[in-house]
Amino acid sequence: MLRILLAEDDDAVREMLQAALERDGFDVVAVANVRAALGCIATEHFDVLLSDLHMPHAGDGFTVVSAMRHTHPEAVTVVLSGYPELDEALSVIRSQADEVLVKPIEIASLREIIHERIANRVPRKPFSTESVASILERDLDVTIQDWMKLVDRDEELTCIPLSFADRTGHLPNLLADLIYRLRVPPTKKAEISIPAREHGALRRRQGYTAAMLVEESRILQVSIFNTLQNNLRKVNFSAVLLDVITIADEVDSQLKQAMLSFVEPRSLSSPSAA
Repeated sequence: MLRILLAEDDDAVREMLQAALERDGFDVVAVANVRAALGCIATEHFDVLLSDLHMPHAGDGFTVVSAMRHTHPEAVTVVLSGYPELDEALSVIRSQADEVLVKPIEIASLREIIHERIANRVPRKPFSTESVASILERDLDVTIQDWMKLVDRDEELTCIPLSFADRTGHLPNLLADLIYRLRVPPTKKAEISIPAREHGALRRRQGYTAAMLVEESRILQVSIFNTLQNNLRKVNFSAVLLDVITIADEVDSQLKQAMLSFVEPRSLSSPSAA
């Protein structure tokens, strides 16, 4: 029995497609979001991916298609889109989807396409991949530039005028600590980050509020994930879920340490700072 991973955030459409495909003899695993789809791809085998391109944001399905292509290169990938724009369709085709179908779709046609593609599968070599740590290390400057652009659009943060050097002073070292954390065993807990402590003390001297420090950290996570989004064709999806958890944990840990020195500045060399 052919196994289909159905990724669709519209409950009515998902339930309709699942019921129809199961009546046709397919084993269907239905999920409602990208995170659930990535979890299934990492832990189960599928013959076919049927994914909405928008879940709920434009291009979310691209992430799922890319993950399937990396993890199960032999699987047939069919993308559903409610928007027939040519540029969008071409971008998905370039990501190596086998079919791009515009909603609404006929179940009979979908069934025929799946069987035809399965019968005429073209062998594909697995993609060469990079670890999340290697991508972030290679694109360190890109991530910092992206962070700076987002900060420049934030009225709360830019109310304190700072030079590029003063604004980004500790950011390379904070990212270096994150990259190191991604390369150690996943059971290893976050360690004290001296750059995070120094960062909190610096922001206090520069006149930041605690809320501004939190907002700056949030923007850092956004910039990190933007870098990964721009490298989807290279990401090693077998480890990406664990890496995402590690990134969130490390950035939050760094924020906590920055807040400690922000609220109560003290010598980094003192025993209580360790």
